[in-house]
Amino acid sequence: MLSRTASSLYWLGRYFERADFIARLVEATVRLDVLSSRPAGAEGWASALAVLDCAPAFDASEGEMTQESVARFLTLDRSHPASIVRCLDMARTNAKAVRTALTREAWTAVNAAWLACDNRASPQGTTATLGLVEAIKTETRGFEGAVHRMLRNQTTWFIRLGQTVERADNTARLLDVKYHILLPQGERVGGVVDRDQWTTILHTVSAVTAYRWLYSEGLRPANVIDLLIARAELPRSLAASVEEAVDMLGLLAKRTGHHGEADRMARMRSARLARTRSGQVIASGLHQYLQAFIHENDLLHGAIGRQFKFH
Repeated sequence: MLSRTASSLYWLGRYFERADFIARLVEATVRLDVLSSRPAGAEGWASALAVLDCAPAFDASEGEMTQESVARFLTLDRSHPASIVRCLDMARTNAKAVRTALTREAWTAVNAAWLACDNRASPQGTTATLGLVEAIKTETRGFEGAVHRMLRNQTTWFIRLGQTVERADNTARLLDVKYHILLPQGERVGGVVDRDQWTTILHTVSAVTAYRWLYSEGLRPANVIDLLIARAELPRSLAASVEEAVDMLGLLAKRTGHHGEADRMARMRSARLARTRSGQVIASGLHQYLQAFIHENDLLHGAIGRQFKFH
């Protein structure tokens, strides 16, 4: 496979996964703001920007922080490179570059997600915002299903590698922001607002039912942290993402006949996480652990690019 083809497939996976995550984050924040016993208000939307590390960009381009302004910025603002519409633009561009490698179902999902945002300037209210993100989520689920039904070859492995690297980054950022800055000043840890926010985190990663199956004590922050870090049964956990990266790189190594820097980094990270206990992470500093994980994930991304000569 040509390096530029591999790069396009990998970035297709990353950009489509990123668009899905932003859609889930916007939906969760809207629901927290509208349905919570205490509306999230500006603090909730500030946390959404913090998760995506784009608060400075919002401050530079927007005025008052409201649901409408942040939702537009994160969904349909073409001047912002981390908005859903820009992610889908990039995903579609990469998909067009490898069109013949994709099935009709995979291409249709990419194109339909892009069309859902095309020629729209604003989500226009709560109902329209939820409708938009639900449409994006529907197509991203369709794309993921289409990829899993494709031939098990380098095409699917590079797409899934991009998805799992992106998913690990997203989950780590989500958990880090909640643990440190989401709870409004003056609110009690373990109180109603805190519980609503932890529930919102579970909604964002589609893990409410999984949590209830795995933990019987009711909602406890330590259990949510354990679920998102250490439980490989949850597809969006760090453990699951780390395992999948090892698997995808291993399959690619078998097909190409050689291992490289990325394989070694992925296996070392997997072995280290297998020895990690969430209680120890919390005791020693969750923020420091997650920041180190995000940095290591970025290093792995760079190693993948070098190993497969993306640049």
